Amino acid sequence: MPAASSTKRVKVPKVSHQDELRVRGTSIYRPIIYGSIATPFKPDNRPSTLPPDHTHKWTVMVKGPRDSDITHFVKKVQFKLHETYVNPVRTIESPPFQVTETGWGEFEIHIKIYFVNEAAEKPCSIFHFLTLHPYGPDAEEHRALYKPVISMNYDELSFPEPTEAMFNILTTKGGALLPNNKGSEMDPFSREVEQQELDRLGLKIAEVQKVLEEKRAKIEEKEREIKEIKELRARKEAEREKAKKEEEEEEEE
Repeated sequence: MPAASSTKRVKVPKVSHQDELRVRGTSIYRPIIYGSIATPFKPDNRPSTLPPDHTHKWTVMVKGPRDSDITHFVKKVQFKLHETYVNPVRTIESPPFQVTETGWGEFEIHIKIYFVNEAAEKPCSIFHFLTLHPYGPDAEEHRALYKPVISMNYDELSFPEPTEAMFNILTTKGGALLPNNKGSEMDPFSREVEQQELDRLGLKIAEVQKVLEEKRAKIEEKEREIKEIKELRARKEAEREKAKKEEEEEEEE
C-alpha cells in the first residue's frame, strides 16, 4: 500500500530581484506527487549483469497528480542518491522526472525541484526515504509474492506573491489540480481521499473530546470530594477548639 503523507504545503523560497514585478497579497498552490516504487527480483528473472548483492529495482519520481503536466512551472528535478552510486547526483531536465536504479539498501533521497525562469524562485528541497521492504501485518505475504513496495507522498508547492509572469503561467495553464476521485495505487491522492481523511480525523477528534470531557467530569468530582473533606475537617477542628475552650472555662470557674 502507498505510504501517503498528510497534506502539507512547501513554501517556495524567493530569489531577491528588485526589478521583478510581483502580485502582492496573492499565493498560488500547485500539488505534486513524489515517491518511489521498489520491486524485488525473483530468482528466475534476475539480470545476470547485476552485482550479487542487489535485490531490488527501484524508481524515484516527481510528477503531477494523474501524471498531469507540471513543466509549465517545473524546469528540472535533481535527485541526490546515496554516495555509493556512480554519479549520485542525477539531474533530469524533461519529464518523466525520475531515476531508476538497482540496489539492496534503503536511504534518504534529497530531491531538489528547479522552477522555470519566469518564477524567479530558488529551487525547493524535499526529502524521500527509499523504501524497499514491506512493513505491517501483511508484510510476509507481500514479500512472498514479490509485490512491489510503493511509497508515494502528496505535497503542495506554495508560490507566495508570484511574479506577474509566473502568475499568468499558473492561472492560464492551470493543471496539476487534485482530482476528485481516487486513482491507482501509484497515485491514490484525490479530494475524495482527502475528505475521507478529514472525516476520520473528525471522528478521532470527537473521541478525544469525549475522553477529555469524561476526565474533566472525574476531576471536578474529585475536586468536590476534596472540598467536602476539607470543609468537614475544618468543622471538626472548629468543634474541637470550641470544646477545648469550654473545658478551659469550666476549669477556671
